[in-house]
Amino acid sequence: MAVHTLTLNVATADGKADAFLAYPDDNAPHPAVLVFSDAFGLRPVVRRDAERLAALGFTVLVPNVFYRNGSAPVVELPDFIGADRRGEIFGALRPLLTALTPELVVADAEAYLSWLADSPLTTGNPVGLAGYCMGVRNALHTAAAYPDRVAAVAGFHGGRLATEDPTSPHAVVDRIAAEVYLAHADADPGLPPEQIHRLDAAFTAAGTTFRTEVYPGAHHGFTQSDTDVYNAEADARHWTELADLFTRVLR
Repeated sequence: MAVHTLTLNVATADGKADAFLAYPDDNAPHPAVLVFSDAFGLRPVVRRDAERLAALGFTVLVPNVFYRNGSAPVVELPDFIGADRRGEIFGALRPLLTALTPELVVADAEAYLSWLADSPLTTGNPVGLAGYCMGVRNALHTAAAYPDRVAAVAGFHGGRLATEDPTSPHAVVDRIAAEVYLAHADADPGLPPEQIHRLDAAFTAAGTTFRTEVYPGAHHGFTQSDTDVYNAEADARHWTELADLFTRVLR
């Protein structure tokens, strides 16, 4: 399916968030998907993946969640992110990550969801959320805050999803009405087995329709083809699961 793209600004309570939009070029409304990217943010590979998702029949919005600190990319990124640059880049991003509290994520998400609901490019029905790395936390907090506006959540290689922190996402999953699919990286230091078990227990106790899997041999960030942790086999599996969930639930 042919895809059209554009850049735009979404008005929020704190300013304007720059964002990337991809949608089928057929003059018809389609189910909406809101994508929360990894910490590296909006960049060519994220735009390319949004286009790929749009080609499956969805209107896809990817906001720059760090818009308070400038337009994307908010820190300089190389074309390929290897181990030699990862620490430096995360050092620059860390203050931004700390400042982006769940309260701000939820407040911004209201603006993104409203923009999608009001757009003639969408059906106006509850949306799908896709989250990557830190974006998984953002997606879960958003689904919990707006249960009537989110129908499906897909998250990949998320970290710190079930910690002792009072803002941990697992503490709010009882508010989620959406169907959830989460794929974890094998031996991810940001999501050890005890956190996976705690998260699964929270979903089960809440009665959430969910499925979680651990992709063996995949590292944290396995979908990021512009990094040295990319895993082609795990990425292909991610696309299969993502397409299945959104096609089945949103249409």
